Amino acid sequence: MHFAYPFPWWLAVLLAAGIAALAVLEYRRPLAPLAAGQRAVLGGMRALALAALVVFVFRPVAILPPSAARDAVVPILVDVSRSMRLADSGGETRIARAGALLNRQLLPALKREFQTELYSVGDGLGAAVPDRLTANARRTELASSLDAVRERYRGQRVAGIVVLSDGGDTSRASGAHAAAGGPPVFTVGIGSPDGPRDREVLGVTAGDPKLDHASVDLHVAAVSSGFGRTPFQLRLLANGRVVDTRRIVPPADGSPVDATFVVSPDLAAPTVYTAEIPAEESEPVVENNTRSVLVSPAGRKRRVLMVEGAPGFEHSFTKRALTLDPGLEVDSVTRKGKNSDGQNTFFVQAGGGRAAALTTGFPTRKEDLYQYDALVIANVEGEFFTRAQLAMTADFVSERGGGLLVFGGRSFAQRGLSGTPLEEVLPVELNDRRGVVRTSFSPGDVAAHNKIVVTTEGEQHPIMRIGDTPEETRKLWAALPPLAASAPLGGPRPGAMVLAVTSAPGGGIYPVVAVQQYGRGRSMIFAGEASWRWKMMLSSTDRTHEFFWRQAARWLATPAPDQVTITLPESPEPGDAIAVTIETRDAAFAPAADATVEATITAPGGEPHPLKLRHADGGRFAGTIAAEQAGLYRIHADARRGATPLGAADRWVYVGGSDREFVDPRLNEGLLRRLARSTGGRYVKEADAARIAPLLRQAVPQNAAPEQRDLWHEPWAFGLIVALLSVEWTLRRRWGLR
Repeated sequence: MHFAYPFPWWLAVLLAAGIAALAVLEYRRPLAPLAAGQRAVLGGMRALALAALVVFVFRPVAILPPSAARDAVVPILVDVSRSMRLADSGGETRIARAGALLNRQLLPALKREFQTELYSVGDGLGAAVPDRLTANARRTELASSLDAVRERYRGQRVAGIVVLSDGGDTSRASGAHAAAGGPPVFTVGIGSPDGPRDREVLGVTAGDPKLDHASVDLHVAAVSSGFGRTPFQLRLLANGRVVDTRRIVPPADGSPVDATFVVSPDLAAPTVYTAEIPAEESEPVVENNTRSVLVSPAGRKRRVLMVEGAPGFEHSFTKRALTLDPGLEVDSVTRKGKNSDGQNTFFVQAGGGRAAALTTGFPTRKEDLYQYDALVIANVEGEFFTRAQLAMTADFVSERGGGLLVFGGRSFAQRGLSGTPLEEVLPVELNDRRGVVRTSFSPGDVAAHNKIVVTTEGEQHPIMRIGDTPEETRKLWAALPPLAASAPLGGPRPGAMVLAVTSAPGGGIYPVVAVQQYGRGRSMIFAGEASWRWKMMLSSTDRTHEFFWRQAARWLATPAPDQVTITLPESPEPGDAIAVTIETRDAAFAPAADATVEATITAPGGEPHPLKLRHADGGRFAGTIAAEQAGLYRIHADARRGATPLGAADRWVYVGGSDREFVDPRLNEGLLRRLARSTGGRYVKEADAARIAPLLRQAVPQNAAPEQRDLWHEPWAFGLIVALLSVEWTLRRRWGLR
């Protein structure tokens, strides 16, 4: 026993002395004559009553051993999500087998030793009745349900938590992580690890636009399990209309297959592409036979600034290719020569009132440079720029998220950019000291001096994809005329990719096209000279030159963010709470903390209505969309700083492109094992469910803690005080005292 309000020894001595003094004074001179023994008895009774009152004031607490196991609680959680409808063993559904297991084995065995509570796990945690279990929930919120159970029984003795599930956790958090540190979780797997016969579209991803933004590669992954090598059809639909069909022959049963479709999305409206496998009559799971991806329209034209060191064929042909691209808006600055004062003069072509900022050959303020999405430096020596301009250009890529392309011999001559803030931005070393570039291509492919050879990475990259297939792309590049020259540059930086190489007179191999991600933006080098030969020395119908430069400009410029950007999660489903984040930045792309944002949301087939936002931090605003129906949603945002517009943004999101509940419908024993192991519990198969009761019995001492019981509010404490005072009063009356 101990006291909730402990007191020092000297206070105990003082209190004991005070109680003794009060008892002695009370019966020192009684009104009726009393014998010494009588006075001692009455004084002792009074002292005991006062001592008991003082002791109870300091709250005595008794430490008791744990109670019996039958006082411990065992919450039982049953998965009632839609995947539990599947019948993958013996023709009986998983939910029916879970109900039978509860009624015949688990509940009778556990109720003899524990207090049991039954819950359903679906869209959340709910009370359940064993005979009324239905698998209708849209998802399996296993992680949040375990957290809710832990919170509900906080402070109580819980022997363990029993979970009956097929392991299809579709909650946002990891179930194992969410339950770590709580009561032990004992999981029972319901279903078959082999799963039912099933054909599933595993994923659909859209690549970067290529071929003058007229086409996009759609990569589809699919798998067929339980059908052997029987061929199946894979169809591609655009906004519900079939655009292509493939006959797929799996290499082996259960082996994933990949297919690439080349599609031409609508440039002005969003296009939803759906990969679909027609369902077989014997296939029990058809919900995972389709998967969709949204290809959004390009939006506004991307703005490119081209700075040319001098007039020339290379720049003229390149600039013409970019200018004729309907998705690009090109401003150019061309150095003409020097005036009578020895100052550089420039020929400026720019629209939208941007020419004034380019009269000195290059923007001097961040606000002027950051209004572009990509910057092209063509044959400009490093000393042309001030160090401040080079630092601003590096920030343009890393902070603003713009794209940078450097090409032409003068740009790399005499290592003019070495040691400048721009050196780290570029994807290759600006010297040839690293020697031969080692990348994935066959040395025999380099046929002649200054011929371009596409690397394996380049065959798949949207900049180099001038053919419909990697094989066609490789052949088209091999047929191009050689370049006039190429700057000998070093190898790629860590994380950079060499897309094409060429050979030097001495036999060395050097990068001619290389790219990398740098901060929020992208960078690219083209080390060759006279790419205009691809235009003039081939048929007039050949568009390789145009495709290459336009694809390069689009790859660099398209990801550059606007001053107002909207961020949404990937692949939301109906019923999800979709988090919307809107970022606002000023002309220098610094967060606009004092901005105001108005946003609207348009549901499928509905009218725009306001979207409630809260100011998160800096220039960030956050909101939530409750998307209850599948389809296309449009979010529009307008941002202002006072009376000055910062910009507007539109973002489309497709809800219901996949069904997480039926992704790989097999019993997920791995997740259930991890969940049990991380909490100190055990995983058992359905056939071994009888082991749960003994395992819980073993877990009780480990999970039990000594009980603490306050004594002051027990009935016997009140009875003790009343008894002492009653006995004293009775004796006083009998011995003549009032």
